Formats: sequence, C-alpha cells, structure tokens
Amino acid sequence: MRHSPERRFAEEVGVLLSGMGMTPAYAKLLGWLLICDPPAQSSVQLTDALGLSKGSVSTGMRALERIGLVRRVAAPGTRGHVYEITPNALIDIGARSGDTYAAVRKLMERGLDLLDDPASPRAERLRASRDFYAFVEREVPKLLRRFKEEYEHG
Repeated sequence: MRHSPERRFAEEVGVLLSGMGMTPAYAKLLGWLLICDPPAQSSVQLTDALGLSKGSVSTGMRALERIGLVRRVAAPGTRGHVYEITPNALIDIGARSGDTYAAVRKLMERGLDLLDDPASPRAERLRASRDFYAFVEREVPKLLRRFKEEYEHG
C-alpha cells in the first residue's frame, strides 16, 4: 500500500526519533503533528492517518502531552478535544537535554572518584566522557540562545 508523502514523512520521523530512544509510535505521532493539515487532530484522525491502534494513539498522546511536546485543545463546535504539537517542540527537546548532559557528566565524575589510578586507561575513558559532556552542557545553552536570536531576526 502506498502512503501519502505526509505519512511517509511521519514514518521517517518515527524511525529517526526511535533511534534516539523515543517509542516508534509516539515518534510517528509527533512527526504527523509536525506536518498535518489541519494542525490540530483528533484521536480518530490520528488513528486513521497513521494506521495505529486507538490504544497506541491514546497512550502516545498522553505521554507526549506529559512531556510537553503536544497539547490538548478544545475542538470548536464539539465536546471533544484535539491535539496539536506545541510551538518549538523539537527545539525544546534540545533545550531540556541539558539536564541529561549534566547527569552524565556527574556520573562520570563519580566513576573517576572510585578509581585509585587517575592515569589508568579506564580513568582516561571516564575523563574524556566527562569532559565531552561538560563541554556540551556548557555550549548547548549558548547555541540555543544564538539560534533564537538569529531566528527571530532572520
């Protein structure tokens, strides 16, 4: 069965983000919400568009809503609701990853504290990892600020 270009795009987002740790169905939902028209979709529309089960859509949208990537909004003229992607959802993922970088850096520091030989190969592996995550932790906020400045003025 041939799918629309939009669905193929959602599938590609699903593959990419699932490779980064997101559940494939959730990633596919996010991909669809990036490109769908209208931009707000009901659970039924999401189920039909992506061929996912009602349960997958329901669970996925709750999870994406909980982490702030989508939001539930009232559907005009009905008693139901629809979902839409939050503004800058994928940019916000990058901004939130700072906590992850800090956690990895701190873990590498704890590993270094365990070692009795700071010159050993295993200490060097930990040190390199710690230094990398410290660098990323320091630089990502600067990159985000620079991006926002350029985007708003460009």
